[in-house]
Amino acid sequence: MKLSKEFKIGIVVIISLALLYWGFNFLKGEDIFSNERVFVAVYNDVSGLNKANAVIINGLYVGHVRDMYFNKKGNASVVIEMLINDPIPIPKNSVAKIISSDLLGSKTVEIQLGTSADFAVPGDTLQSDIESSIKEEVNRQLQPLKNKAEGLLMSLDTVLTMVNGLFNKTNTDNISKSVAHMTNSFENIESTTNNLDEIIFEQKERIGTILKNIESISQNLKDNGENLNNILTNFSAISDTLTRIQITETMQKLKNTLNQLSEITEKINSGEGSFGMLVNDDSLYIDLQKSSKDLNLLLEDIRLNPKKYLKFSVF
Repeated sequence: MKLSKEFKIGIVVIISLALLYWGFNFLKGEDIFSNERVFVAVYNDVSGLNKANAVIINGLYVGHVRDMYFNKKGNASVVIEMLINDPIPIPKNSVAKIISSDLLGSKTVEIQLGTSADFAVPGDTLQSDIESSIKEEVNRQLQPLKNKAEGLLMSLDTVLTMVNGLFNKTNTDNISKSVAHMTNSFENIESTTNNLDEIIFEQKERIGTILKNIESISQNLKDNGENLNNILTNFSAISDTLTRIQITETMQKLKNTLNQLSEITEKINSGEGSFGMLVNDDSLYIDLQKSSKDLNLLLEDIRLNPKKYLKFSVF
C-alpha cells in the first residue's frame, strides 16, 4: 500500500508536536509518561516559595512546585500546585507546610501526613501551614524576656521614685540629725565604757577581795552543808511543835468559852439573875412600861404647868 504524501506529512507533524510537548514538559521537570499527581494548597503568604522548589515527605523528595498564582476568587490568597511523582498514599487531612530548607532562607513544601483513612485524589486541596520565620521564632522566644524586662524596669522606676521621695530635703535633714544623734550616743557609750574600765581598774583589788570572800563563804556553806541541813530539820521540827501547841491551846480556850456561854444560857433560861427574870418574867417588863408611861405624863404636866412645880420669888 502506497502512502500519500499528505499522510506522511501529517504523521511527521503529529510526531513533531508530540516531541515538542514532551520536551516542553521535560524542561519543566514533568514526565508525561510517569504516574504523576497534582495537589493544591492555598496560602495567605508563600514566604518566598518559588516554582520548582522541592516537595518532601518525611525528608524524602517526592515532587516539586509546578505552578503558583493568585486565587481567582480575588482575595489575594496564593494557590500553589504541587506535582507529586511518588505513589505514596496521602491522607485527606494531610498538611502542606512551607518550611525553610537551609539557613539562607530557601523554601520547601513539606507534606505532613495525616491519620485519615480516606486518601486525597489528584486535584484535591490540602490543608496549608507556614513555618515561623527565624525572626518570628526569635521574637516568640524573646517575648517573655521582654515582658519580664519591662516589669523589672517598672519596678525599678517605682523603687527609684520611692528612693527619691525618701531622700528629699526634709528626710535628708532628719537622717542627718539621726546619724548625729547616733554618733553622740556611741560617743556616750564609749565614754561610759571607759569610765567603767577606769572604775574596774581602780577597784580591781577590792573586787578581787570581794570575790575571794564570796568564794570563802561558798566554801564554808559547802563544808557545813550537813550541819545546815540538821539546823533546818530541827527548826522545822520546833516550828511544827509550836504550831501544834498553839492550836491545842486555842482549841482549849474556845472550848472553855463555849462551856461558859452554855452555862450563862442555862441560867437565863432558868430565870436566874436580873436578865433571866427579864427574859422569863414579863411582869417586870410591864412594870417598866408603866413606869415609863407615868414618867412621860409627869414630864408633859411639868411642861404645861411649870408654876405648879417651880416657885419664883422677886426681891
